[in-house]
Amino acid sequence: MLTNKQTIGTKKESSLHRSLKFRFSGSEGAIETQVGDYVCDGITSQGEIIEVQNGSFGPIKEKVKTLAKTNKIRIIHPIIIKKHIELYDSDGSLLHKRKSPKKGNVWDLFKALIYAPDLAMLKNLVIELAVIDIVEKRINDGKGSWRRKGISINDRFLEVWHSSVVLSRRSDYYQFIPFKKSEYFTTQDLAEKAGINTTLAGKTLYTLAKMNLVEKTGKKGNAFIYKRK
Repeated sequence: MLTNKQTIGTKKESSLHRSLKFRFSGSEGAIETQVGDYVCDGITSQGEIIEVQNGSFGPIKEKVKTLAKTNKIRIIHPIIIKKHIELYDSDGSLLHKRKSPKKGNVWDLFKALIYAPDLAMLKNLVIELAVIDIVEKRINDGKGSWRRKGISINDRFLEVWHSSVVLSRRSDYYQFIPFKKSEYFTTQDLAEKAGINTTLAGKTLYTLAKMNLVEKTGKKGNAFIYKRK
């Protein structure tokens, strides 16, 4: 059995991050494990490295590339479908709980992957989307962002586990190109078919083009025309 190291890099992590690294490292695995020059979120009993990444993949790009040369690695990326927000006063009393109007979906992957599209093509890498609902705990302590009127985000918790989407090979990403190989399409076409906004559709196509899965074939007015490769 591997030995858990719970004292490295855990002070600022959220409860959500912590629960995911335990879940995917497994009861026989270890967390906060040194591998070469890096401390990894976890490692399974089979030796697969676990990295939980909530935001952009850019900050972990070089770390993942280096580790993937000699190790199998799995990036866990949370996809938050629903978020409940609990607001507490500075004494810890719950003031109210509400549901955030923002809803996520698996296409949100491309908000993170756009900064490191080449990671998805690494031989030893798997990207797994954890499709979940969360609770976000906020405190009205006057120390938070001015956008939230001084309210601080204190923690985030896993509330509901829905499913996971595993992306382990190039062909897995074709599910994000809902067109036949013979079809031509624009960013607007993808947005309408996928039920996402054009900004996210644009990020998706940019990333897929970098992955050599789609290509630009021309323009229609100001819009680029794409097709599957």
